[in-house]
Amino acid sequence: MIEFEAAVLNGVGKDLSIERIRIGELQPDDVLVRIKASGLCHTDLEVIEGSLAYPMPIVLGHEGAGIVEGIGSAVTDVKVGDSVVCSWNPHCGHCFYCERDLPILCEIYTRHQPAGHLFDGNSRLAGAKGAIHHFSVVSSHAQYAVVPQSGAIAVPKEIPHDRACLIGCGVMTGVGGATRIASVAPGANVAVIGCGAVGLNAVQGARIAGAGQIIAIDRQPMRLAQAKQFGADLGLEGDPAAILDGVKAATHGRGADYVLEAAGNEIGFRIAAEITRPGGQLVFLGKVAFGQDVAFRWGSLMGEKRITRSSYGGARPKRDFPWLARLYLEGRLKLDELITARLPLARINEGFDAMRRGQGIRTVVLP
Repeated sequence: MIEFEAAVLNGVGKDLSIERIRIGELQPDDVLVRIKASGLCHTDLEVIEGSLAYPMPIVLGHEGAGIVEGIGSAVTDVKVGDSVVCSWNPHCGHCFYCERDLPILCEIYTRHQPAGHLFDGNSRLAGAKGAIHHFSVVSSHAQYAVVPQSGAIAVPKEIPHDRACLIGCGVMTGVGGATRIASVAPGANVAVIGCGAVGLNAVQGARIAGAGQIIAIDRQPMRLAQAKQFGADLGLEGDPAAILDGVKAATHGRGADYVLEAAGNEIGFRIAAEITRPGGQLVFLGKVAFGQDVAFRWGSLMGEKRITRSSYGGARPKRDFPWLARLYLEGRLKLDELITARLPLARINEGFDAMRRGQGIRTVVLP
């Protein structure tokens, strides 16, 4: 058994509290990770504010990186001492969806993850008052985490953990949205709506794929300036009609070949559909509350447009996390520029307060 500090959410709308909790005996498929860095993601905030329902108490965090401290008897993918990035979508590899190359829909994952459990239907975390739930099979806002071996992905030790942790969610979702889901063709016109953490990574994913022109769209001029640092050629803001005119002016009147929506709101969704050219591809990376309706002008969906929703950028973590780490080490993937604050675990609530105010790109907690 190991005792350590973790940021625990005990109820909707409450601040996270730093508590001493413990992990019991490792099971055969478990990997114990000493967390060195954990990124604060908007999905965490959705749980805090109640728009995404999870059982409580719970340890949040799903962008974690650290060092393997212990492994279960069946673990063969990693060893003690390895530097790893945690994946919030571990998968069994043999269920209906895994066999159809859709690990994001793994039936064991979708059965146990919403209940705050690991793959055997149990929690390894406990506090003074009993069991504590896992979040996205990671719970990285803590000094330690226990994950299935398919959720602990070895990466080169040369990449710093505060950069590596970002690969586990926002970077994979954005870069993968452009390279794995949209499969942006060299020379194509790409529009990215919403230039937060996911959107900026969609911009650089399009750049990595060799896009001919990248158009960034956001309501904040500061974010458009940041998007240009990540590879955007043109920044657009204003009302939907002005944005549509701007995209058409930049694309010979057709609209964008590929559109990646990362704003996560109704207006962004509708603009995305309007600016996708006939025959073009639209990928929704953003999201709204699970039960919320979103309306579209039907004509905006016509014209043989291909429309896809992606939660994790087509991630195959064992393939993609080392690839992304290497891109960073080669100077082809910007990670340093994503981090706008680093905080100790004790100040984690300050990071979420800044997120509520729309400040910064990524805050990283260093447990």
